Amino acid sequence: MSQPKFTAATTAEEVASVFQEQIRGKNVLITGTSINGIGFEAARVIAKYANLVIITGYNTERLKLSEEAIKKEIPGANVRPLILDLNSLAAVRKAAAEVSAYPEPLHVLINNAASGGGKYKLTVDNLEEQMAMDHIGPFLFTKLLAPKLLAARTANYTPRVIYVSSSTHAFGPGINLDMVARGDPENFGTFARYFEAKSANILSAIELSKRSQGKINGYSLHPGAIFTNIMQKEETRADFVQLGEFFLPGVLHPDGSPKTELKTIPQGAATTVTAAFNPELDATPGAYLVDCVEANDQRAPHSSDADRAAKLWTITEGIIGEEFVF
Repeated sequence: MSQPKFTAATTAEEVASVFQEQIRGKNVLITGTSINGIGFEAARVIAKYANLVIITGYNTERLKLSEEAIKKEIPGANVRPLILDLNSLAAVRKAAAEVSAYPEPLHVLINNAASGGGKYKLTVDNLEEQMAMDHIGPFLFTKLLAPKLLAARTANYTPRVIYVSSSTHAFGPGINLDMVARGDPENFGTFARYFEAKSANILSAIELSKRSQGKINGYSLHPGAIFTNIMQKEETRADFVQLGEFFLPGVLHPDGSPKTELKTIPQGAATTVTAAFNPELDATPGAYLVDCVEANDQRAPHSSDADRAAKLWTITEGIIGEEFVF
C-alpha cells in the first residue's frame, strides 16, 4: 500500500476511510473524549469500523454525552465508556483494572487527554498537576495496560500506543529531569510546564518503542493549532492569548491577520488516526508525525535524545513506584 497524500487539510474521516481495513476488527482506547475535542472526533470516526472503541473521561455526564453522540450517528458502533481521572494514580489503577477485566485484547491505546494549564497545583499524590495528567498518569496507565496490548500482538500485527504531543514541545529547553514530579513552584509558568509535558510525550514514544523490542510500537504527534474546549476554559484562556502561538477569535496581529492558522477539529484529529493505523509506520517505531506524515526532523534535539528518553523513563518508574517491563 503506497503512502496516501495527506495534508494539513485532511480530515480524520478521510484518514479512517483510507485505513478502514486496518481499523476493522480492532479494539481501541482513547483518553479524553469530550465533545468539541480531537479525542472525541478520533473516537467517532474510528467507531465506524472498529470492533470496540473505549472512550474515557473523568466527568460521568460529559462521558455519557460523548457515548450518546457517537451511538446516535453510528447505531451499530460498539462504544464502551470508562471513567478515568489521570490526576489520581489510584483512579488510574482502578480504570486499568476495569480494562484488564475486559475479555477483548487492546490493539491501540491513544493517550490524548491533556491538562490545559492553570496555576501551580499538586494532585492527591503530591505531583504537579500538569505533568501528572499529561505524562505520569498516562505512563502508569500504559504500563498497566501493556499486557492487554501484548495480547493483541500477532505475527502480522504490532499493537500501538499513541501520544498526542504538540509542536510547542520545542519551546524552551525541554523537560527538567530534576523536577519531573513536582516542578518548581517558585518559578512556575503554565505553558513552560506544558511544553515540558509535551516533550515527555515524545520521549515516551521513543523509549517505549525501544524497550518493547518490537512488541509494542509508540508514536507521538502534533495535531495542529485547534480551537478546542481546552482553549475555552476561563482559567487558561488568558494564558493562550498571551502565548501568541495560538489564534483565538478576536486575537489578531495589528494588520488584522490571525496569529496562526487554525485547523478544524476534524483536521486536528486526522494525525491521531494516521498514527494509530497507517501500516507503513510499522517500519519506523517511535516516529513523530505532523499533518499525517512523519516529521522526525521537527522534533527538538532535547525531545529526540535517546539518553534523555531513558532517564525520563527511569525517573517516572520511580515516581509511580513500579518498573515498566514487557
